[in-house]
Amino acid sequence: MKKIFIALLFTLSTLFSSSAQEHSADVFVPITKYIQTGHYDNLSAWFAETLELDIMGKVSNCSRNQAKLIVKSFFSNYKPQSFSIIHKSGRSPMKFAVGKLSAGGSKFRVIIYLRSDDSGVSNIQQLKIIKE
Repeated sequence: MKKIFIALLFTLSTLFSSSAQEHSADVFVPITKYIQTGHYDNLSAWFAETLELDIMGKVSNCSRNQAKLIVKSFFSNYKPQSFSIIHKSGRSPMKFAVGKLSAGGSKFRVIIYLRSDDSGVSNIQQLKIIKE
């Protein structure tokens, strides 16, 4: 009985630790939270030094600071109510995700492209917000 209990305990601890590792390794978890809550400042920390920003068809190649101001303006005009990732793909160094955003009474499709550098740090290279 004691051996079964130990085996069960070991199995459960392995299951929970691998689940936690998978969750913490998902770079889109914090990004999702920041979009969902409209925290443009925290979101901009994930921006590359220069990135392509496409907000409802207006495309800009801009610096991190410029992109932060553009996203701030978007969130002030369209206060997020909900955001969820509906598709993720890719592998290091390039990953992308597609999400659905409900904000300011409108629906949007959000596409996020990430690139990881040699040290494993991921940055948003491109952010698209498309009104549906």
